[in-house]
Amino acid sequence: MPIGVFDSGIGGLTVFKALASQFKDTDIYYLGDTARVPYGNKSKETIIRYSLECATFLKENFDVDLLVVACNTASSYAVETLKKYLNIPVVGVIEPGVEAAVAITKNKKVGVVGTQATIRSQRYKNLLEENDIDVFDKPCPLFVPLIEEGRLSGQITQLIIKDYLDELVDAGIDTLILGCTHYPLLKDEIQKIYPHIHIVDSTTTIGKFILSNKKNLKESGKRKIFITDESPSFELLKDILAPNIPVEKVELSKICSL
Repeated sequence: MPIGVFDSGIGGLTVFKALASQFKDTDIYYLGDTARVPYGNKSKETIIRYSLECATFLKENFDVDLLVVACNTASSYAVETLKKYLNIPVVGVIEPGVEAAVAITKNKKVGVVGTQATIRSQRYKNLLEENDIDVFDKPCPLFVPLIEEGRLSGQITQLIIKDYLDELVDAGIDTLILGCTHYPLLKDEIQKIYPHIHIVDSTTTIGKFILSNKKNLKESGKRKIFITDESPSFELLKDILAPNIPVEKVELSKICSL
């Protein structure tokens, strides 16, 4: 049966792309809740409710037997609730990223960048500290609008990256977790500025979890993307990450319980 992937908006397309590349024969369905993005400025209760609604849409319409929460904010707050209500394996983007960072770091100093809500949740920090890692975390709110404007390189982008990350690098980190699914689109530019830093992109680590939890990976290879509202930013990133995948707008009333 298929894999379902949802995000609060469009950043999760980086996860969708990685999964589609790794699991070519598996049916994968993506839902971007573009009508209610961002989740990062919502309460924990609202984030959980939105996540349940998105997950339920994928499960009821496509009988997904594994769910990927391709949103760091939803992964911070909703994964355990989703596991309880869906009764299928659920993987967020946080644990795979933490596991990779713990394995990579040599000096046990790891930086984490993400949205305000993700950093505020302390989920990365708590999991890393359980592994005796010194954590240096920082919200980077300008990264998402940069990416959604297509500014993936250039002087302005480099200046903003340095403004956020110089502090973490100066603190001695040797590993950096990109704690937002938008951020992998800046990975090359970040690596160019800090070539000595190991960058952890959780979009490349989720596959290991899927291999250990999903028995049937041989399906027809269907791909479909759904959004809950029109979004020029979505179209821009889709053209970069999933140019040939059909997109369908689904009415929010078919997802929302209100």
